[in-house]
Amino acid sequence: MTIKPDLNGHVALVTGGSRGIGAAIAMALAEAGAAVAVNYLERAAKADAVVAGIKSKGGRAVAVAADVSQAAAVAEMVDHAAFALGPIDILVNNAGIAIVRGIDELTEAEFDATITVNLKSAFLCTQAVLPAMRSKQWGRVVNISSGAARGAGAIGVHYNASKAGMEGLTRGYAARLVKEGITVNAVAPSLIETDMMRGRPELAARIPLGRLGQPDEVAQAVLMVLGNDYMTGQTIMLNGGMTFV
Repeated sequence: MTIKPDLNGHVALVTGGSRGIGAAIAMALAEAGAAVAVNYLERAAKADAVVAGIKSKGGRAVAVAADVSQAAAVAEMVDHAAFALGPIDILVNNAGIAIVRGIDELTEAEFDATITVNLKSAFLCTQAVLPAMRSKQWGRVVNISSGAARGAGAIGVHYNASKAGMEGLTRGYAARLVKEGITVNAVAPSLIETDMMRGRPELAARIPLGRLGQPDEVAQAVLMVLGNDYMTGQTIMLNGGMTFV
């Protein structure tokens, strides 16, 4: 079953939207009718391909380069997207890094970088789009978390901390913005078949469903959250039955 809310007239920003889960979300939002700003840092060609794919189906989209861990770059990105497409009222905080490190190998610089890119970026981007959402009295923020927020995971304690912080940020914003017509939720996928996971078929043995998840399935969860006016402050888990919360 495909979930497709009517997003015509809305403008979405997807950070880290050039590939994998972000690209799937950007395409799904466009198919639901939203104009989409596809953020990227280094992969311009991939972001342009996502935009071209959206436009080929009659959608509106623009690629916007920005380091979303930097406040000035975020402000410029939001202004650029708004000028090209209109004020942003849907934000998907998907940008992140996953540096695999054991406890003894993890450096302070790697810890700081992970928190900055994975968590601080969600704060900066949310703060930047709030004025437009508040003026409209309608907004949707979806943070892409991870099963690592509540479990051990395979990447490291720094990644655990960044994603757990993102879920705390989700609940904090949700509680404070709900009366302004703005909902804030998280989607937490585990073991999705992206570039990072390809070539590791042994991972499927950990999943009761017997396979890795697909980026399109994460996008479907995002659409479900966007289409539900009554849901806020929640985390939707996608893990093929590995854990239940």
